[in-house]
Amino acid sequence: MPTIQLSTMAKPSLAPVLFISHGAPLFAVSPGTSGPALTAYGKQLQAKHPLKGIVILSPHWMTERLAVMRNPKPKTYHDFGGFPPALYELQYPAPGDIELSDRVQALLTDAGLNPLQDPDRPLDHGVWVPLMHLFPKAEIPVVQVSLPVGWGPEQVLKLGEALQALREQGILLIGSGSMTHNLSEFFGGERKPDPYVDAFSRWIETTLTKGDTAALLNYAEQAPSAKRAHPSDDHFLPLFFAVGAAGANATPHYLSREVMYSMLAMDSIAFS
Repeated sequence: MPTIQLSTMAKPSLAPVLFISHGAPLFAVSPGTSGPALTAYGKQLQAKHPLKGIVILSPHWMTERLAVMRNPKPKTYHDFGGFPPALYELQYPAPGDIELSDRVQALLTDAGLNPLQDPDRPLDHGVWVPLMHLFPKAEIPVVQVSLPVGWGPEQVLKLGEALQALREQGILLIGSGSMTHNLSEFFGGERKPDPYVDAFSRWIETTLTKGDTAALLNYAEQAPSAKRAHPSDDHFLPLFFAVGAAGANATPHYLSREVMYSMLAMDSIAFS
């Protein structure tokens, strides 16, 4: 995979925004090509654009009302079952950040989104699995934002938009989900990628490259095999968080286009 020069990816005073496909929990120990791509990008980013914090949305924290993590020492939450024992021994001891949590809370309140704060929230695998590849030292403070039950693309887009100002403060905003996510097709081991996975993923790439937010918001009707790619939209909604946080004129740069288990598109994207 060619090296991506950050000079073409992010303004010096503005942190980029990421959408990361976190795949299955096994991504933590079976990184494929996507894990190393994230690690290489993280090294470049920290070298040329040191970060003060991370604000991340994952579909593995869904709440009735929007919530913000306010935990100074979040635990590593192994929120899955039936995987190899080694997976449950992994820890990602990144600190939280009370001051950053309060800034997030204030921005979301100003946007009329009426959030709560959760002082006990741990880091679920939609957070720590991709971050252990992106920033393996676990030194950058992390604040997680929940995905409210019943929210659709437009609401999640506005959630990202409400946090845009954090980019000027050296905060990396991340939507962690999956470019495709049909778990009924997960079992059976590695197989040749199903054609619908690439068709859906490349339609999204074309739409992002064109900056056609209207079409993206209507992906369920316009994208090929949208319902098969996402029987439920929870793992796709973090893309709208990233698009909203990046802003209307953002340019997508792909870090990974790998497909795992024939049906998990591991597309990860940096927006600048």
